[in-house]
Amino acid sequence: MSGTSLDGLDLCYCTITKEQDQWSYQIIKTQSISYSEKMRSDLKHAIYLKADELLMLHNTYGTWLGTQAKVFISANKLAVDYIASHGHTTHHQPQKGITFQIGSGQHLANESGCKVVCDFRTNDVALGGQGAPLVPIGDQLFFGKYDFCLNLGGISNVSMQKEGKRIAYDIGLANMILNHITHKVNLAYDAGGTLAQKGSIIAPMLKKLNDLSYYTLPYPKSIGYEWFVEKVVPIVDETDASIENLLHTSVHHICEKIADQIQLNSYKAAQTLLVTGGGALNDFLITTLQEKLGKSTTVIVPEKVLIEFKEALVFALMGALRVTNEINVYKSVTGASSNSSSGVLYAPCII
Repeated sequence: MSGTSLDGLDLCYCTITKEQDQWSYQIIKTQSISYSEKMRSDLKHAIYLKADELLMLHNTYGTWLGTQAKVFISANKLAVDYIASHGHTTHHQPQKGITFQIGSGQHLANESGCKVVCDFRTNDVALGGQGAPLVPIGDQLFFGKYDFCLNLGGISNVSMQKEGKRIAYDIGLANMILNHITHKVNLAYDAGGTLAQKGSIIAPMLKKLNDLSYYTLPYPKSIGYEWFVEKVVPIVDETDASIENLLHTSVHHICEKIADQIQLNSYKAAQTLLVTGGGALNDFLITTLQEKLGKSTTVIVPEKVLIEFKEALVFALMGALRVTNEINVYKSVTGASSNSSSGVLYAPCII
């Protein structure tokens, strides 16, 4: 798994079991690999590449993924049925029928020597869907006891049961804006939200962020890096303020928008919100979110391994569902014309 926050590559080795229509999992081994500055830059600026340059990166990144997987498997002496790979999203404009995750499945398979399932979003977009978010299948099958499941990666997204169906959508910003700000002072991220906690709200910036038109759109809906660059970066970069104040304002914006959506979809007096993704490790963000939600919603932050590797785990589940030809993308989530078993299978072509 590689997310829009550009933190690095997450590898999660797990077993997935289905007994009497109940799915369960066990996380056995994990590893996170930070991107080099060049790799992070290449991925960040991939949206500006010419077609041939993008396809070259698609192939070389797929080979790099295969190398990382091969080393991980060998070092831990793992028996692998297949690799489920999300790849890295470079382009996501579902309104134009476009979504693209680099990391060529064939190159990954050849380099790792393993079967590969990847390209999970294209089929849903071809069916008229958003191609995102995809993690709700895991929320339903693995974490259905919680009223809401919130992921705080580069983007915040939420899933829930509503009127007997799973619904989910991208709420808006999360680590993408925070990391953009910390990179101004050569920090990868604001550990624990300590810098943000020292700041104060910049009212004009908060208003501009809150007034972004995306927030008024009905679901199903999703956003990508292009939206962030076009709509959000100018607001941040034109605001002359300290890093602490920029971060503090952004955290309040993130939490206000999340709280709005949770409260809008609340249906009982006491409810639970499971929070995973890198943002769950930001103590100031979690505290601020709980304050804005009030006592009716309990924010639950699970063990660190699930915080960091839930998305990778869920894509492994998606791979299992694809291999067994079962539904892994809900039309109620993405707005597609039908449910689907999405993903493309590749076998290593080694003689």
